[in-house]
Amino acid sequence: MQGAHLTGEVVETDIPSRLDRLPWGRFHKLVIAALGVTWILDGLEVTLAGSLAGALKESPALHLTNTDIGLASSAYLAGAVIGALFFGWLTDRLGRKKLFFITLFLYLAATAMSAFSWDVWSFCFFRFLTGAGIGGEYTAINSTIQELLPARVRGWSDLVINGSFWIGAALGAAGSVVVLNPAIFGIDTGWRVAFFIGAVLGLVILFMRLWIPESPRWLMTHGRAAEADAIIAGIEERFRAEGHTLTPGPFPKARLHARSHTPLSEVFTALFKTHRLRAVVGLTLMAAQAFFYNAIFFTYALVLTDFYHVPSDHIGLYILPFALGNFMGPLLLGRLFDTVGRRPMIAFTYVASGVLLAISGYLFKQDLLTAKSLTVCWVVVFFFASAAASSAYLTVSETFPLEIRALAIAAFYAVGTGIGGVAGPAVFGHLVQSGSRDTVFAGYVFGSVLMIAAAVVVWRWGVAAERKPLEAVARPLAFAD
Repeated sequence: MQGAHLTGEVVETDIPSRLDRLPWGRFHKLVIAALGVTWILDGLEVTLAGSLAGALKESPALHLTNTDIGLASSAYLAGAVIGALFFGWLTDRLGRKKLFFITLFLYLAATAMSAFSWDVWSFCFFRFLTGAGIGGEYTAINSTIQELLPARVRGWSDLVINGSFWIGAALGAAGSVVVLNPAIFGIDTGWRVAFFIGAVLGLVILFMRLWIPESPRWLMTHGRAAEADAIIAGIEERFRAEGHTLTPGPFPKARLHARSHTPLSEVFTALFKTHRLRAVVGLTLMAAQAFFYNAIFFTYALVLTDFYHVPSDHIGLYILPFALGNFMGPLLLGRLFDTVGRRPMIAFTYVASGVLLAISGYLFKQDLLTAKSLTVCWVVVFFFASAAASSAYLTVSETFPLEIRALAIAAFYAVGTGIGGVAGPAVFGHLVQSGSRDTVFAGYVFGSVLMIAAAVVVWRWGVAAERKPLEAVARPLAFAD
């Protein structure tokens, strides 16, 4: 066996080196397409929920208020938190591949059920289940992608994948314009049809994922070296068949103790003792961006309808340029995270987001903006904020050991979203309900301060992980000296 062999309870393997030396090819593009689409699903769900706010309030069946809309948004995020934790634990224990099928199926079923909601509580419950599926997807997908992509492009590719959330947002916005058109669907039918968009997309993705292999890195730490070696050999053969010339070995090897799972006591020791400063950085970045994003975006439609009297069936037209700016940020700035470096770029994008939010919020408070000029402001703000938010996910997924990667992603996503994401939409829904520009501006200022504070934290304690193998950024717990 070329890549690894068992010597008692120790696995000696060159699989990480062989994965990182691969040229960028069709295999990596397919991985991104089949797995990274999770973020498109999330963008679709979040945007539909936001764009449908007016229709949900006018629905004869639901009669939701602004507060109810905020509650449903918080239910979705609460589900994502709990789903991330539960499925993150299972992902590290049972493997990446099993979980990215289970979580996708849960999402597909729950978003379809959302279309059959009959009151605010049933709607919140189905949104909770949908969020649980998406939260579980985050952990399984981010772990797999990180472990399959070469180190030299990990930053850019991860940011673009996370930024693809906004492709889903654009799809949701465009779809809402159609389904909310009263000439096409009735007032209580359009919003139900909208939720089936995600379910149909989920069915397509189920088939796309059939060919994705289990993570060889996960297999090698679980005593399944032969399977890991067969997978990497198959990947290498694909590259040769496509005409690529691969760097010949031998490659540096690592020695690991095979284990069936990592005890929770060891997980907590790694997170809160060995890597406690990294934990502070990850928590701060996740909480700041979660409040910033979810508070503003989940209530964007409410601001347009309540302060600028934009018809609910036109909301999608304002979200489309907003989504474009959000996607272009990671796409254009992402390369700099691999060249200029993680710490300076993360700090810069967080500071830029916070300062620009404060300026835009002040213009809103002074009633100097129209619905269109407010949208232009958000496009500029979130060009930087989207890259910042994506870098938070990149940070927590690459700076902790392989054996606890999925659970680490889940933990920081859960705590950060619990602090900033679940509270944000509910609080901002109440602020918008007040009808006071001063009150809404105070919320914007708070979000701005959080982003700038996070920039200070990452500048002081952030990890320079650019272009380094995952095993060099965070030594696996199972490493044998």
